[in-house]
Amino acid sequence: MSEFKDKVVVVTGAGGGLGRSHALEFAKRGAKVVVNDLGGSADGVGASDMADQVVQEIRDQGGIAIANKASVSDRAGAKSIIDDAIAEFGTIDILVNNAGILRDKTFKKMDLDDWDIVISVHLNGTAYVTHAAWPIMYEKNYGRVVLTSSTSGIFGNFGQANYGAAKMGMVGMMNVLALEGASKNVRVNTL
Repeated sequence: MSEFKDKVVVVTGAGGGLGRSHALEFAKRGAKVVVNDLGGSADGVGASDMADQVVQEIRDQGGIAIANKASVSDRAGAKSIIDDAIAEFGTIDILVNNAGILRDKTFKKMDLDDWDIVISVHLNGTAYVTHAAWPIMYEKNYGRVVLTSSTSGIFGNFGQANYGAAKMGMVGMMNVLALEGASKNVRVNTL
């Protein structure tokens, strides 16, 4: 039997790419999945039914999933992701913070709005969703939180000052939360 059987997993940015892969794999292993994605393009513009499509894929394979289309960068939206997990499945066991956007430009040419939104989605969004899940995990003495970083933060990548800064910020956040969660069996790691 899978260690993920009947675990409640939230995956942000799960409408495509890596997030979709996470959601599908957790579902295959018996987890109940909240598929979060507002369905925008890679630069965060627009909305679509990407989350619904992944939920349907999971259900077609016999899995259990619901969709949430809130933005992680909105505090109320981020909280609604965890609220939906609680309302539908009664708890949250695992949170995979994967939502992200790109607004690549050299720093010299970067509009500060492009700075703000990338920081907001990657770093603040990770904090907002984790903050909503944290007390639940803490109280039940079990939780797993995964953050999605990038080599762009560790080594740098031309034209990604905003993205690289957000991704390194997530590493710092992980280091602190790993310490704070340890005594309550809440483990925090970064991919």
